[in-house]
Amino acid sequence: MKPSDHAPGYVPNAAYSQADWDEVSDNPELSAEQLAQMHLGSEGLPPDLAAALDQRGRRMASQTRGVPVSLRVDPDVLAAYKAGGPGWQARMNEALAAGIARGRRRSRAVKRG
Repeated sequence: MKPSDHAPGYVPNAAYSQADWDEVSDNPELSAEQLAQMHLGSEGLPPDLAAALDQRGRRMASQTRGVPVSLRVDPDVLAAYKAGGPGWQARMNEALAAGIARGRRRSRAVKRG
């Protein structure tokens, strides 16, 4: 096969070979009419699938709004939460809330004892 016979756009790399690229890159270019008929987003999907995709990655809205604060924490603590990916602030909030609950249980135990 001559180099000109290969699918356009291949850039040599270790992830895939020219043969891999050629195998999956044989789609014809879309016409202007086909492009005009394309729908973005979830318009052409079944409603339940569209709803599931729309909700993907979103967290449940809290009943109460968070209050912005400035808080000093050890750099390694912050790095550990951020390393967990998106939602690190919510996870940190959950850990603080769990600490409050533990403190309340401990104080009730001391009062009874």
